[in-house]
Amino acid sequence: MNIKSTERTGNLTTIVVEVDKELMENGVNKAYLKARKNIQLPGWRKGKAPRKLIESIYGAHVFYEDGIEEIFPEIYKAAVIDQEIKAVGRPSLTDMQISEEGIVTLTITTDVYPEVTLGDYKGIEVEKAEATVTDEQVQAELDRMAQNVASTETVERAAEMGDTANIDFEGFENGVPFDGGKGENFDLKLGSGSFVPGFEEQVVGMSAGEEKDIDITFPEDYHAELAGKAAQFHVKCNKVTVTNVPALDDEFAKDVSEFETLEELKADIRAKALESAQKQIDSAFEQACVEKAAENTTVELPAGLIEAELDNQMERFAYQLQMSGYSMEAYAKMMGGDLNTMRSAFRPAAEKQAKINVTLTKIIEVEGITVSDEEIEAEIAKLAEQYSMEVEKVKELVPAEELKANIENRKAVKIIVDSAKAVAPKAE
Repeated sequence: MNIKSTERTGNLTTIVVEVDKELMENGVNKAYLKARKNIQLPGWRKGKAPRKLIESIYGAHVFYEDGIEEIFPEIYKAAVIDQEIKAVGRPSLTDMQISEEGIVTLTITTDVYPEVTLGDYKGIEVEKAEATVTDEQVQAELDRMAQNVASTETVERAAEMGDTANIDFEGFENGVPFDGGKGENFDLKLGSGSFVPGFEEQVVGMSAGEEKDIDITFPEDYHAELAGKAAQFHVKCNKVTVTNVPALDDEFAKDVSEFETLEELKADIRAKALESAQKQIDSAFEQACVEKAAENTTVELPAGLIEAELDNQMERFAYQLQMSGYSMEAYAKMMGGDLNTMRSAFRPAAEKQAKINVTLTKIIEVEGITVSDEEIEAEIAKLAEQYSMEVEKVKELVPAEELKANIENRKAVKIIVDSAKAVAPKAE
């Protein structure tokens, strides 16, 4: 393999490489052996036609492009890896010349890792809110706890606001049932506002076994098929239940917690809420610091780097959807688009993250950040405990280089955050 020239322009490197004739012949022959099973020529059984005959009919270089694919790992090693070119994404073959002597000269282009110039990343000013918990938040948590232990009771009277009416219903427009307008044994909390305006108010007063027709008009901002249209629901009330919520007193506190008094329970709720709020604020502050450091960085991101991050984000989102029982295609369709639409929606976030990634990588280089074997072992032990796995199994599943990169990134983030100056948020 002979590297004839290597030229970088911005984030694009062009490499001209002359392929050894023996190597090229090896690739072409491999390509022929793969392709011939699908080729049938007159007088020959399918898959048995000689290479020279096929080349005489379809051209002497008919297998050359596929042959390049066969030997591309060797070409890539010589043209990119051995030259220590930091390629991003898959290189492209932009030209192939074949001399009369059969020497193949390839022109390969590849995105390369960009030149990164750091801006201010130490001592930057970033807004940071103060963690607070209001009396209303504490009360809301108490109410939630009370609802969790509340009991229900069926009552033999007409439904009132605040009751739960179990109903069967079917909706009609001009006497014709419409899609999604039917339900059975549906528990409707009267006053919750979960149904179309005017519906719940007309269920009030119904008793178990009673049936009636309810007239409503759908809101103008309802989905297109029914927006602004008049409709009628036939409703049957199956039963009426009330929820008995316990009084918020010392006895309640004893029942739902380890505390003896309601005031002690309130204090615990406030402390835990404050701790949670502080964690959220600290996390938001850290993210804002890193984003600001990246904003101060000067870099021209190659398309390949953005596309790689876009692939990562799409893959992670697809996994999250899978855990919820959805496919990416189904979700995209539900959102009124397709995979290309989703990819476009993810692009701005991918561009931002790609810039953060190169910023952290440059900080690691400039600060001389290193990771010891002991730190990697400690990280493996931590993961093993977190996922209840054997240490050796974690080593088998998670590459050491990946762990090293994660620890390096955390150290770079710590340098940014520890030196940052927290300032009060500007008044809205």
